[in-house]
Amino acid sequence: MKKEDIFIWAIILSILILPFSLKANTCLPDVEGLCIPGVTITEDTQIDITEEDKGTEIITTTTTTVTTTTTTVTNEDSGDILDGDNDYVSTSKEGDMDIDWGGQGPASMPSGNSCGQLGIDKCAMITGSGNSTSTMGVDGMGTTFFNTIDISDLQIDNGGEVKYSIEVDKQDAQDRIYMHVSGFNGTTSVFSGTDVLSESGVSTGYQSYNGSFNFSGILDKIIVEVGGRDINMAIGPMFDDVSINVFYNVINTIVTQHITTLEEIYYLDIFNPVELDFVEEVFEYNDISMEEGEISFTPVEPEVEDVTLASVELEIAEIEINLPEPEPEIVEVETELEMEIEMEMEEIVVVEPEPEEETIEESQEEPQESEQKELQPKEKEKDPEEKPKEEKSSKPKVTKKEKAATKIVKKIDDKARYDDAAQTKTLIVMQILGNTKTFFDSQAYIQDTNVTEYLNKTIDDPYGMLFNKAQNETMNDMVNSQWLKSQ
Repeated sequence: MKKEDIFIWAIILSILILPFSLKANTCLPDVEGLCIPGVTITEDTQIDITEEDKGTEIITTTTTTVTTTTTTVTNEDSGDILDGDNDYVSTSKEGDMDIDWGGQGPASMPSGNSCGQLGIDKCAMITGSGNSTSTMGVDGMGTTFFNTIDISDLQIDNGGEVKYSIEVDKQDAQDRIYMHVSGFNGTTSVFSGTDVLSESGVSTGYQSYNGSFNFSGILDKIIVEVGGRDINMAIGPMFDDVSINVFYNVINTIVTQHITTLEEIYYLDIFNPVELDFVEEVFEYNDISMEEGEISFTPVEPEVEDVTLASVELEIAEIEINLPEPEPEIVEVETELEMEIEMEMEEIVVVEPEPEEETIEESQEEPQESEQKELQPKEKEKDPEEKPKEEKSSKPKVTKKEKAATKIVKKIDDKARYDDAAQTKTLIVMQILGNTKTFFDSQAYIQDTNVTEYLNKTIDDPYGMLFNKAQNETMNDMVNSQWLKSQ
């Protein structure tokens, strides 16, 4: 059915950038603690191809969706949540232990020298000698200091690490002291950890202790319990300057989708050549874009070629180098050698001589010999082995420069044949072929004649005065005639 298939590419490019950010639920599945800070970029490409046949055309639509996911991980610090200045606890629950937190069993809050190496301000002392289980499930407890901190404002949902520090002065080696920290998501336990700072039977004296507990997921509440036993009921374990810092992961994920739609339209021989040329020129000389559903055409400024005599001469020289040397044309003209000499000898009739006619026969033989001598030069001129002469062809030879110039002119695009650059190049080619560069080199200088002598001369007019008088009289007569008519 189709004799000539015509392809027209109509490209409609629309890029839809759909950025949005969200927090990931977890840093990595089932991983506790802090993630390594950094940026991770992943890219996923999906290509969908659809085809629609409309009878007169077939439209193939290729939709490419490139999804780029940029994940940024940072570690944030809550600061000391037992410092009242950070607004997580009240003054009575601060870690400087100026006030009893409350808890289980007996306790005291000494100050000055009674706090030993903890300083002259107040400190907390464990005075209970009991051996029971604490509220947070720790065995070997006689006294506890209990503190609950709400950290829901931090919006922690990607896990992290809880770090603590505490100053302890245990003067009796038989006493014991521990540090317990639990984390919750509402009423659900997230983590729970106990560190025995100094066990019974160990002489530690004054020490500064640090520890940490990892967690995953959401964390909105922390419970701190400091407990222990005073075995000999003398000077119990003392502690001060308790601090808790929560380090947590913040994960920002930015997903960017680039959706590119490419439409390939296959037309089924429905345009005439004029319309096709017009469409091709539209796409060739315009940048086509789509913004907010509207197609815009921006003309493409063509590059203007800088055409000079030197550039055209150089182009002709380059083409001449690649052209083969012209082969001389030899036109062989067959010279018709007309064999006008009759090679056939006339038959000589030999008559038997009579005795008295001897002189006549001799006279007849002599002319025959003379005739043969005359024919010999003619036969030499008409030698069939003589080579025919070569005649020069009347057709003019085409030089390499003319061939190069013809190629340059033919290379000019038909659509740009009449623009300034093409016309200039054509004129320069004609100038080079005509060798007109030196046309004005030899100029004859014409010396201007001095006319001052003639300008200074005055030519007398003998009839000028008479002409002026006649004109005056004519004017006076006209004025007088008008004057008489008005009376």
